[in-house]
Amino acid sequence: MSNQSDRRKRILTGDRTTGKLHLGHYIGSHRHRLAFQDEYECFFLLADLHMLTTRPDRESIELSAENARAIVMDHLAIGIDPQKATFCLQSAIHETYELQLLISSLVTVERLQQLPTIKDMAAAAGFEQMPYNLLGYPVLQSADIMLPRAHLVPVGKDNESHVEITRQIARRFNNAYGEVFPLPDAYVIGGTLPGTDGNAKMGKSLNNAIYLSDDAATVRRRVMGMYTDPNRISADVPGTVEGNPVFSYHDFFNPNQAEVDDLKARYRAGKVGDVEVKEKLAIALNHFLDPTRERRAQYEAKSGYVDELIYEGTLRAREEAKATLIEAKKAMGLTGVWNKISRGAERRRKKLEENAVS
Repeated sequence: MSNQSDRRKRILTGDRTTGKLHLGHYIGSHRHRLAFQDEYECFFLLADLHMLTTRPDRESIELSAENARAIVMDHLAIGIDPQKATFCLQSAIHETYELQLLISSLVTVERLQQLPTIKDMAAAAGFEQMPYNLLGYPVLQSADIMLPRAHLVPVGKDNESHVEITRQIARRFNNAYGEVFPLPDAYVIGGTLPGTDGNAKMGKSLNNAIYLSDDAATVRRRVMGMYTDPNRISADVPGTVEGNPVFSYHDFFNPNQAEVDDLKARYRAGKVGDVEVKEKLAIALNHFLDPTRERRAQYEAKSGYVDELIYEGTLRAREEAKATLIEAKKAMGLTGVWNKISRGAERRRKKLEENAVS
């Protein structure tokens, strides 16, 4: 591995392989990745092991490959340069399992139980009791971050504490065994997009998402079915703009600010109907997604290209992980333990061979 000071700083972020990406992903995370790719060395993790924390069923696992391809294609479609990004499949980086075990002694159960996100994930998954792998989710994240020795981890505000766990583990490792890992910083990203049904969360399981891969007709259909002001029974009734999902989408995706301001003013005054507001949103969204669709078509024409990106990226990530793990085990003295045992075994074998000859 090259010296850490001789290369660009690294980012590690990723997505669980639970399905294709939607506009909520774009606003919450992926638009920032477009900027990061020119400044940082980017590792984008296809986190199929993290998926197991809430979806360990065989059906979900079998869909992982398809979902991983879809996620990578979505990245390429929004403009991520495949020459500037390393896409890697988490479960194929075997060093992840080993480092997770080695660093698990550097954090307590009580510390992990303090994380509200873990409790929220357990509740959302309907777990009556906390599974071991979900409680250890942040430790697995730490291994993901530490293996490529990432310097920056983009996260939502609710996951900032997970990066602090990684910093704590890395600091304790370095203090105990020697400087191996940089202390990663959290880059807190903002921006959330409500579901089309008015739910604060957009998700595939909620059937309230507009996907980056949706065609124009699908986008229009989803927009026309969006939740608006429930108290507005006709176009001449003054409506509420604040908290109205249709206008939240306008604010993010409609570049015509004058049009948005006009729609808001007329909506508040009861001088425009929901249909017109939604029609103009559908136009704005499709205009935003058109370049994405063009890039998607270009990449889809290259048969096997996405698989090759994942394969080559994973091999590269494994090389980085292998070098990091060797250094970590050497710092801990674990390499020396095996060397002593193996040398003793070799000496005995050699002595037995000499005695047999004599």
